Amino acid sequence: MAEVLSFADGNYRFVKGVFPYSAGVAALPGFGLERARFRKPVAVAEGFRAIAAHLEGLGRPKTAFAACELRSPAPFTEEGFVAFNRLYVGTLTEWKIFRDGVNPVARSNVCPEIDKPAEPAFYAFTYTVPATRKGPEDFVVAGSGEAPEGHANYRDHITARGDISPAGLKTKARWVLSEMERRLGALGKGWADVTETQAYTVHDLHPFLAGEIVARGAASGGLTWHFARPPVVELEYEMDCRGVAREIVI
Repeated sequence: MAEVLSFADGNYRFVKGVFPYSAGVAALPGFGLERARFRKPVAVAEGFRAIAAHLEGLGRPKTAFAACELRSPAPFTEEGFVAFNRLYVGTLTEWKIFRDGVNPVARSNVCPEIDKPAEPAFYAFTYTVPATRKGPEDFVVAGSGEAPEGHANYRDHITARGDISPAGLKTKARWVLSEMERRLGALGKGWADVTETQAYTVHDLHPFLAGEIVARGAASGGLTWHFARPPVVELEYEMDCRGVAREIVI
């Protein structure tokens, strides 16, 4: 069963995940989540500075940083992904978010096939703010490709590895959708609570769009298809989702 922990300094709870990210976050009582998307992706180092300035302008601590969406130039090798994650987590450690080997921040990281960034960059980020309305609890579910996390590598655990036929992609999508449902369930949520679902693949999702995605209710808040690859070589399909009432572009 997924372990859900509280990150009181950030005013959110999270589904415990792996070293680079948690599996999802939800605002604690009295707080909401707000998502900010950059008009253009901002390189990671510069993006962290921009996020810190944005939070400071709102009177929020850096620990309010709860989730982010990254864009990278191309899928990483297993070793390259580990090296990038260590650099990324280094800033979270400086911000006193990553503690005792536990990372509360949810994350997606994908690789646009067209108009690629020159280096890893922030696309969007989510943070806690004092609640100004009554309504459903805001949440973000982190991205997942078609392999379980927490193993020594992705390669040996990829669902339908190497199979990009319509049947293979459908199998991959089913696995990812089930993982989304597991993470939603850990936060006490379901598809009906989702305001936006995002899919990331360069392959045709239409053969399983109606029967798998829409039929499950996974597109109840709309589906955004990003023509992008998951962040690790050989992964072919990724999704994330969220239930966030307020979103801005900066």
